Amino acid sequence: MIAEAREVMTIQTRLKGGLAVALLAGIAGSCGGEAEAVDGGNDGILIEGTARVINVETSTLETTEFVELIRLTGIAVADQDVTISAEESGVIRRIVVDQGTTVRAGQALFEIDAAILESQVAEATAQAALANETWGRRKRLYEEDQVGSELAYLEAKYTAEQMAARLAMLETRLGHTVIRAPISGVLETRLVEVGTMVSVGTAVGRVVSVNPIKVAAGVPERYAADVAVGASATVSFDVLELSMDGTISYVGATVNRMNRTFPIELEMPNSGGVIKPEMIANVAVVRRVVADAVVVPRETLVRVEEGYVAFVVEGWGVEAVVVSRSVAVGPSQRNGVVIESGLEPGDRLIVVGQQQVAAGDHVNVVGTR
Repeated sequence: MIAEAREVMTIQTRLKGGLAVALLAGIAGSCGGEAEAVDGGNDGILIEGTARVINVETSTLETTEFVELIRLTGIAVADQDVTISAEESGVIRRIVVDQGTTVRAGQALFEIDAAILESQVAEATAQAALANETWGRRKRLYEEDQVGSELAYLEAKYTAEQMAARLAMLETRLGHTVIRAPISGVLETRLVEVGTMVSVGTAVGRVVSVNPIKVAAGVPERYAADVAVGASATVSFDVLELSMDGTISYVGATVNRMNRTFPIELEMPNSGGVIKPEMIANVAVVRRVVADAVVVPRETLVRVEEGYVAFVVEGWGVEAVVVSRSVAVGPSQRNGVVIESGLEPGDRLIVVGQQQVAAGDHVNVVGTR
């Protein structure tokens, strides 16, 4: 028989939903006395000695589609970037369009003084006409009247053909005195002024095509099996607050020995020319898609010697207790981790307070997410 009950204390904690959680009771006897359990009735739970009740928040797990991305840093590159060179020697006589102008393929950009060539073409035209007439006359005499020698006939024919070839060459050179855009785009750079002397091969300007535009990036070699032409990707530019979808148009065949990456290119529309070559881009390439995946926040997992564990709540109200589950983790993306085994849809995962609990603890669920 207990001589004297020193103290009976009932601690009643209410759940967020209004349920009573726990009753702690202890009876200390006189010298050498033992504690006895006290029944707290319907408002508490029966606990021997002292037990802790921890406030936690939970999230009921559901399946979702998980997209694993390869995140890269890329750079915008012009679709075409062509340096224009002179194909004829002479002095620049006229600047037809200035830099920054949008041009069409074949449009005149610069003109070289062609006065000498024009006179040479006129002379060659007359010479070719005379040679052709002489050949025609000797042909008739030789073939119809049998007058003259075959040698004279062949010499006249050769001279006519030679004059015609010279005329064609001079006309081609005359055409080269007008320097034209090789592609459609923007005359990005003009390298000559009126009066500049140019030779064959002298660079006179640069035309850049930026619609569509390309984004180039390097992919770590470990992803070689996951990246192919046609794969989907998202490209964003921080400076533009712009994001758009694209596809991979090129995958390099070799790995850079310095940084162990292989090159890729993506192509996307740029009708307004807002994206400029050399801009830094954020590239997210889809590596794989996992359907019906169980995904949990990374911080809800607790690292142990054998791997990872997660804590779930089983039971309700005053019977809510913590259960530890060993989990196998799969791919991750930012803060989300795919759970390959150990957790199932419908489990109530502890998302706040998981670092303070242990298997078997009684918990007070103060919130759900």
